This record gives sequence, C-alpha cells and structure tokens, in this order.
Amino acid sequence: MSAQAVSERCRIIGTVTIERHDSAGNLLERCEVHNLVTQVGDQMYFERAAGIVGAPAAPTGMRLGTGANTGGNAPAKTGTGAALTTYLSGSNKAFDATWPQSSLNGSARRIQYKVTYGAGVATTTSPITEAVIVNDNPATDATSPASNTITRVAVAGISSKGASDVLTVTWNHDLSS
Repeated sequence: MSAQAVSERCRIIGTVTIERHDSAGNLLERCEVHNLVTQVGDQMYFERAAGIVGAPAAPTGMRLGTGANTGGNAPAKTGTGAALTTYLSGSNKAFDATWPQSSLNGSARRIQYKVTYGAGVATTTSPITEAVIVNDNPATDATSPASNTITRVAVAGISSKGASDVLTVTWNHDLSS
C-alpha cells in the first residue's frame, strides 16, 4: 500500500471593521479593511496552539494611531511596518468584556476581538489611520514595539473622534486551510 501525500495550507485572513457613532448612536463613519497578521502574530497563534513553552503572550488589547498614511509606513510582517507609526494618546484599551471570542465561520475558525472607545476616550481632530492588537500591558499609555504587535491595519475613512463620539473596532481572524 502506498502513502498518499496530503497537502494542506493553513492561513489567517483578517478583517477589521471600525465604526464611529455620535452620542445619539447614529453611524457617522464606517470602514472595513483587511489587516495584516505580523510574524509575531503568526508565531503566537501557531506556537500557543501547539503548547510550545515560550510562545508569544496572548493578545491583551488594542491601540490606535494617526500616522499610517504618512512616511510610507505600510503594514508589514516585521520591522517598523509591524508597529504603530504615530500612537494616539489614551487609545490603549483592554478588550471589551467577554472578548476575544471564538466561533465557526463556515469551515474557518473565527477569533474575534473588540474594543469600544467611549465618549471622551482617545479623542482626536486628526484622522485615525491605523490600529494594532498587542500582547503587552494595555494600561501603559504608550505605543508598543513590533515585538509586541500581533496584527496591524492601515485605514482610511475615520476622519476624527470627537469627545462625544463612540468608536468601535472589531477584528476578525479566520484561521483555515
């Protein structure tokens, strides 16, 4: 009897939805884009799943930025493109209660993360152009290095966040073969 080769390719497909609502709950802006899982993120998902000691820590929260569309710092798997370009002060937030979540999305396993930036939190008159999921302490009001960044996205379409606005950032990572 001969052995049959089975080829399987595992991949992570990520999307991010960002919505800005006014104080009455009216949708002001919405954008949905694909995000990039960094090399640290790939390592975290696969090594933690395999139970490897020393794997990167699990994600702890999110941060926002205002510099992705300046200086050519597009999202990248490693290096400077794997971290925020310009950190938005006060945007370091732990995930909302009951998040992250896991579910089936067709044949893919969906891991979903969510942070809600309420009124008075992470306000800015500048466009919000980037976001990251990190695995370091979200209580620290500072940017995270690439070595602590699980995933990064560059966005267009969120013009600002006023003091009474609510911004919701939802990430979907679909793990499939």
